[in-house]
Amino acid sequence: MYIHVLNIVESTAVDGPGLRNSVYCSGCVNRCPGCHNPQSWDLAAGQPMLVEDVAQKLLSDDMCNVTFSGGDPMYQPEAFAELARIIKSRSNKNIWCYSGYTFEEIIQDPAKKKLLVNVDVLVDGRYVEALRDTDLLFRGSSNQRILDVSKSLAEGHAVDFNYNPYPFDL
Repeated sequence: MYIHVLNIVESTAVDGPGLRNSVYCSGCVNRCPGCHNPQSWDLAAGQPMLVEDVAQKLLSDDMCNVTFSGGDPMYQPEAFAELARIIKSRSNKNIWCYSGYTFEEIIQDPAKKKLLVNVDVLVDGRYVEALRDTDLLFRGSSNQRILDVSKSLAEGHAVDFNYNPYPFDL
């Protein structure tokens, strides 16, 4: 099985908390005005890589967690579901996934929902240029949500991820 990958960015700190290795995939039909990655819209722009090869690269770095971004991983749900399954079965890494789809849209599609099963956090919703907010952590516009996937799936509705960048009293 192949994933179309634009780039794998190692040790980044912008796609979720801590250091992360981010898989930027190709393919997204949303074409959001102001998108920071318009080169990712075309699925053909990416290099096909074996899911196992991508997994090995991500698992070889013990220090970093994982982020799926794009494009939109939900345009390649079967491949990303397999990648997430491999990562979870071989490590304790947490996985964040960015998608222009909302949680409510994703759970209506069995292939997309299967990807969520092994994802810890979903940043959902299309980027809306008019709602751009540079003060937000890990998202570009105020309509986008950061969701706790396991709680959301268990409760059947979107549940915000409780992220505390300062876990200790100051």
